[in-house]
Amino acid sequence: MSNAPVVLAAAIVSLVSLLPVGFVIWIGIQTGWETASALIFRPRVGELLINTALLLAVTIPISIILAVTLAWLTERTDLRGARIWSWFAVAPLAVPAFVQSYAWVSLIPGLHGLFGGVLVSVLAYFPFLYLPVSAQLRRLDPAIEDAAASLGNGPWRVFFFAVLPQLRLAICGGSLLIGLHLLAEYGLYVMIRFDTFTTAIVDQFQSAFNGPAANMLGGVLVVCCFGLLGLEALLRGNERYARVGSGAARDPVKHRLGLLAIPAFLICLITAGLSLGVPFVTLARWLSLGGIGSWRLDLIGMALGQTIIFAVVGAFLTTIITVPMAWLSVRAPGRFQRIMEACHYYVGSLPGVVVALALVTVTVRVALPLYQTVFTLLLAYALLFLPRSLVGLRASIAQVPVELEQAAMALGRSPAQAVRQITMRLAAPGVAVSMALVGLGITNELTATLMLAPNGTRTLAMQFWSLTSEIDYVGAAPYALMMVLLSLPMTLLLYAQSKRMGGR
Repeated sequence: MSNAPVVLAAAIVSLVSLLPVGFVIWIGIQTGWETASALIFRPRVGELLINTALLLAVTIPISIILAVTLAWLTERTDLRGARIWSWFAVAPLAVPAFVQSYAWVSLIPGLHGLFGGVLVSVLAYFPFLYLPVSAQLRRLDPAIEDAAASLGNGPWRVFFFAVLPQLRLAICGGSLLIGLHLLAEYGLYVMIRFDTFTTAIVDQFQSAFNGPAANMLGGVLVVCCFGLLGLEALLRGNERYARVGSGAARDPVKHRLGLLAIPAFLICLITAGLSLGVPFVTLARWLSLGGIGSWRLDLIGMALGQTIIFAVVGAFLTTIITVPMAWLSVRAPGRFQRIMEACHYYVGSLPGVVVALALVTVTVRVALPLYQTVFTLLLAYALLFLPRSLVGLRASIAQVPVELEQAAMALGRSPAQAVRQITMRLAAPGVAVSMALVGLGITNELTATLMLAPNGTRTLAMQFWSLTSEIDYVGAAPYALMMVLLSLPMTLLLYAQSKRMGGR
């Protein structure tokens, strides 16, 4: 099967995704080595590097432990109300990270620094790990655990040596997704008063108007992303996770919790209370203080309509352009494919302000008619959320045996028809999950929208941020609530498709 058309399509997307880093390099060349080195090798950059490294080193392991624990409890034990708790583990995706952050700051005004950043980050982003891990647990062949147990291994050894290795692809993909969010997040850390490269970049652009300094920081952030990509690729490996047969058509045996039932219940309850209870109580307080007068239906309706249009169109386009790279990364891995895959991933680690400024520069200097148009804004969304789409598609395609494509071609299907009619149909849950993940991101995206949106654009996130910046928290409450309500159907879709991937 010739991969040339697929490679060409993936290469075009990869080249376009290099625009932001090309912009950073171009600014660096214009700035000159002497000035650039002075901006990079300074104590402030060291402080930001330490903060970012600590944030990643603490948040990701805690998120892995929490997500795997919740997934195991809800999928493989006799936990009472497991379906409800599994929904509560996914629902935090419906709460924007900056709304989560403000809720905690409202509750505990002194919550700042690394501890506050880690706490809110884990609560906001651990569902990105819970979803793929729980889906993978449902798909695992119970015979693997039976074989391990028959060799004399106890429950803990079976889990760590037979089950956990099978979760590696899901854990690596989800961890990478969380890591990219941590590198690019802005609103959460501004409210929590924790300095990262992203907050410093936005501060340089908006406060000091120092473009070269901000772009040099962006260059360091790109290097951090490449390091994260390399680590994920190393840990992921090239193992095969699909099989031809359906295996044992039975559900795995539910482990009895016994005396651990109460601690397991408390883990689920505390996690749900911290990730959902705190933001919803805060929103309820805002809404009660504002009453009916805070609901400007004309403005809210316009912001809601624009947000829905951007989310649907952006999610569809982003998923379509990601399919070639997702297929190549699974079916034809190699050095060149890894490079293209890295291009898809790295741009998701850049803050929206850097991507937006790159597109502003390109459109103003090369394609002025595209400046501040819907096309440019949708392009920014596609670049920012390529990693979300790629992670979901890659994991889903990896579960489709390549032998099915080969059998279809042997029966007369062309390579393109085999992929479209066999692989993509079986990978449909991953496609739906990818679109929902991208839609969630667009619904809550802020910085790129502020800079690139055509005049008159007012999304829910823009309105919420504008009002909170004016300390009008009561007026911002309806927009926060609408963002949550708009995100809930997409979150429900993620949950439903995750269940279907396990045949439930």
